[in-house]
Order: sequence, then structure tokens, then C-alpha cells
Amino acid sequence: MIPDTQAKCAVLGYGSWATAIVKTLTTNHHHVDWLVLNDDIRASLIARGRNPKYLPWCDIDREYITPSADINEVVRNANVVFLAMPSAFLTKFLAPLTESLSDKIVVSAVKGIIPGDYLTIVEHMNRYYDVPMSNISVVTGPSHAEEVGQCRLSYLTVASEDSNTAKIVEGVLANDFFRCSLSHDVLGVEAAAIMKNVYALAVGIAVGLRYGDNFLAVLISGCANEMNRFLNEAVPIEGRNINAAAYMGDLLVTCYSPLSRNRRLGTLLGKGCSVKSALNEMTMVAEGYYAAECIRRSSMRRSVEMPIADMVWEVLYNNASARDAMLALTKILK
Repeated sequence: MIPDTQAKCAVLGYGSWATAIVKTLTTNHHHVDWLVLNDDIRASLIARGRNPKYLPWCDIDREYITPSADINEVVRNANVVFLAMPSAFLTKFLAPLTESLSDKIVVSAVKGIIPGDYLTIVEHMNRYYDVPMSNISVVTGPSHAEEVGQCRLSYLTVASEDSNTAKIVEGVLANDFFRCSLSHDVLGVEAAAIMKNVYALAVGIAVGLRYGDNFLAVLISGCANEMNRFLNEAVPIEGRNINAAAYMGDLLVTCYSPLSRNRRLGTLLGKGCSVKSALNEMTMVAEGYYAAECIRRSSMRRSVEMPIADMVWEVLYNNASARDAMLALTKILK
């Protein structure tokens, strides 16, 4: 394994979260080869150090970035590769890749699921790109890109089955505003990051329907219990603390914050928008849309009762009325 002082970083993706990660890495004086497929964004980054579409106010030191549209050029010399694109676009981003990832540390900063494949990012990279589990890490936790890009204090969790891998990723990312803790619960924190987007949709629906804070507190408490029940069944592990930031913290910020795109999508649905029109109104990808189908399939396969996640699925995929579905849910919440 490489020491973090010799890390050569690549970031794949050029949205808000990718931009925030690059801001963090360059603040730490790590050079970043950056895959940016959009010509205008790439030109702006090269000329001004700004992403004009995502976090356009965020200044990035041009000395530490090399934007490119060639994924093989970006990955070739890197030993730490960050995946930071929406999950729905991961396979498209990686399609031209011919360079091997098997000898690199691959860090998933994607809080989503591969649509249609129903694999998590970790599972996908292990199965299709031969990246050993010991070389894979997940970075997760309560972390809106807007706040990380502003260098506001955030607490993230770096999870890997290999403690040395986790420490290297921590060494690359950690600074005064990007605090890191370590975990070996790779699949658990990844699943929690996927599920919290579904629950933020549920909360958004309630907000759109004008339910009050009293009800939201009960709803989010139910979400936490439901998440814990699913994790214990789907990815059991000894010593997991559901109250830790990677689980409860990420759930709370995604459900409560107006910066949450999943909550915003749910709010549009609660206000009466159709699923299609609500998705069209979103300027960024809401991962919960894809996650709802995956969680539904997984919970049914394991016979885990998940009425809140089921309610979201009914609204998104079964043409259920948001008002009627939420009303039915209120009758069984405690």
C-alpha cells in the first residue's frame, strides 16, 4: 500500500460532490487528475478554477488540478481513485476504461445503487472491475457538497475491510474542516447511505403535504428503526452503532436539510407533482428514486417489514397518491 504523502489522486465525476471532494484534496495540496466530460466546465476549470454549473462560487487552486475528458489518462498514474458521479451514470463513465483498477485504492463517494443491476458501488467494482475488497473504501456521512465546498466543518466516515486502506484514504482527505473516523462496516455504511435517500423522500412527501414538525420527528424516528432492522437482517455485523454519524447523522441531515435533493423531490411529490414532472424539475440527480426500487426488492426477498420505504415505492413506481399513501402510513406509525 502507498503512504498518503505519495498519493496520486483521480476524481471521476464533475457534479457538486465531485467538486467538493476536489476542493478538499487540493486544499490538502494533493494533485488531482479530474475526469470532466463537459467541455464548458473543463475549460472553466482550466482557465479560472471554477465549475460554472456545480458549486460555481467554489474556488479551486488550478495548480493542483489537471482536468481531462480521457478516463484512461486520468486513471493511469493515480493510485487513489475517487468515484463521485451519480450512481445512474457510473457505468457510462466507466465504459471507456481500459486501464486496470485492480492495483489501485478505489474510493466510493457515491451514495446510490446501480439502476437495473441492483448492486451497490462496492459490489459492482469488486465484481466487474476486479478491485479487491481490501482496496475498496467508502466515504460517507452527513456531508452536503455545498458545505464541504465552503470548507464548513463536516464529519465523515471512511470504511474499508482493510484498516491500512482506510488510514490512507483518511490521510488524503482529513483536515481541519473534513474530519474522518474509520470503520470496517463497508456494506453497512454503504447500505445506510442508500437508504437515507429513500427516507428523505418520505420526509419530503410529508413536508409537501404540510405535516408538522411533531409528525416529522415520529416519521424520522420510524425511519431510523426501519433502517436498523434492515441492516441487521441484510448486512449483520457485530458492534454496529446505528446512532453513529455514518448512519443516524446522515439520515438526519438528509431528512431535515433544505439542501437535500431527495427531500426536495419528495416535497414536489407531496405538493401534487407527478413523478415524471417532479424528476424533470430537479436540476441534480435524486438517488432515492433508484434506491427505492432496490430496497423494495431486497426487503421483500428477506421478508423485512419496511412500511415507510414501501410507501415511497408505491408513490414512485405504483402510481399511488402521495396523500393517500402518507395517510395510510400515519395509521401504523407509533
